[in-house]
Amino acid sequence: MLYNVRNRISGVVLAGGKNKRFPALKSHLKINGITLIERNLQLLYSFCDEVFINTNNPELYYGYRTIMCGDVLPSRGPMSGIHSALMNATNQNLFVIACDMPFLKEEVLGYICQRHFESLENEAYDATIPVYNGNVQPLCGVYSKTLLASLERQIFERKNSMYLYLHEINTNFIPEREIKELDPDGSSFININTISDYETLRRRKGEFTLSV
Repeated sequence: MLYNVRNRISGVVLAGGKNKRFPALKSHLKINGITLIERNLQLLYSFCDEVFINTNNPELYYGYRTIMCGDVLPSRGPMSGIHSALMNATNQNLFVIACDMPFLKEEVLGYICQRHFESLENEAYDATIPVYNGNVQPLCGVYSKTLLASLERQIFERKNSMYLYLHEINTNFIPEREIKELDPDGSSFININTISDYETLRRRKGEFTLSV
């Protein structure tokens, strides 16, 4: 059950990537007959009243009846998409996920929200981000509007590394051991970058059916 944060947080699916390494539009790949972006939108709508698709090609997503926002500043990958969504969000906090993450778990999203809002009672964190397999997971976490000015500086200075940025701001990192209790094999943090990734997942995830 997702933590009750409706009216306290907005959501965005980042779909602004250039898709150079995959021969089809990744957001329109299907899992059990549902496109990845539709599945991820449904996850966000289950606990956010306001949800965006961040894209610089809105014509690809008209059928999803969701607010779209393009990059306000020069496109520098996820950082630009997060900045634009924060600018447009009516809530102080924003849950960010990517369009090419096929196995996001509702329980993981709910726990991240819970940890974010509980932590705010003691400290004003700028972001709450899970750690898995020793790596921070910037495309499945919560960001605050307090970051708008620093994100703008990063983009104009061409400092695009989300990993470095998250270690410079006041980030609430959720330890890996807590995430593994909900998602032991880290399925939520899998993404599809190449056709090889796609074929590997088709063989590995027997409970799901991936298709183009």
